Amino acid sequence: MHRILVIGTGSIGERHVRCFLRTGRAIVGICEPMDERREEVAVRYKVEERFQTLEQALERDWQAAVIAVPAHLHVPIAAKLAGRKIDLLIEKPLSTTIDGIETLIRTVKHGGLVVGVAYVYRAHPGVGWLREALDGKKYGKPVQLVITSGQNFPFYRPAYREIYYTDRAKGGGAIQDCLSHHLNLAEYLVGPIDRIAADAKHQILEGVEVEDTVHAFARHGEVMSTFSLNQYQAPNETTVTVVCEKGTLRFELHENRCRLMTEPGGSWIDKPLPAMERDDWFVCQEKAYLDAVEQKRPVLCTLEEGFQTLRVSLAMLKSVEEGGCFRAVTA
Repeated sequence: MHRILVIGTGSIGERHVRCFLRTGRAIVGICEPMDERREEVAVRYKVEERFQTLEQALERDWQAAVIAVPAHLHVPIAAKLAGRKIDLLIEKPLSTTIDGIETLIRTVKHGGLVVGVAYVYRAHPGVGWLREALDGKKYGKPVQLVITSGQNFPFYRPAYREIYYTDRAKGGGAIQDCLSHHLNLAEYLVGPIDRIAADAKHQILEGVEVEDTVHAFARHGEVMSTFSLNQYQAPNETTVTVVCEKGTLRFELHENRCRLMTEPGGSWIDKPLPAMERDDWFVCQEKAYLDAVEQKRPVLCTLEEGFQTLRVSLAMLKSVEEGGCFRAVTA
């Protein structure tokens, strides 16, 4: 049984508490400054170890910690925990600036710590099928990737106006909050993005001024990609299409299926996936992280890969500010 401290018990922090407990491999404690919220989560999941401050929590021994606070606080907290030789699972995005990340990477390497960034798409079996198909080279080299996504944010996240989402400096807005997932997924499938151009605007969401609609174009070396996202449509849909030289691969998250077509004018060949609720997907992530802690496998998304996706997000925000010009993603 691994002793896991979850720092921050907003919606994603609570999900980590719930899903780590579901693995049957973790004893979970929580750190949350808001008294009412801390007690609510502790009672709901029968969490005995609960702390108002990080200093109080660190009086106990923890093997690993999940950092689920607003993104601008991720790196300072991670640095403090890494200095104490505590393994880390850091929520996405890794940060809102690059400040302190290279120092954190050096600390992690020096301490031999297990640190992952929680880009949960990498844990989904459908993405696993895509990655395996691409790695097998059976369908030739990928040449184009398209990700389209939309959902009604007020329905799924009714408190969006009361949390970090309202402020880009805290990781808010559609690019950092949601599209960051898709950028990381694209890089996982077809390699790092080296340049990107984007347009984004606030269209509908009430009570905020940050962007809720994003269109982007990117290059991963020779591979071209496009991204389309809105946070207000009625259907909750995400489709990932990878066009290769000898076939087209598709993952439809909302249908929980993968598809393949190799013949022009042919029919889709469906690849059924195991039935999954949203929590099941996160439990897969938590199990994979615990496997990494036990040295059975690498983390799903390394600190360096999370840093790369952050650089892409920051380049995208710059592109939006500059009217949609291509921006290089520099190391």
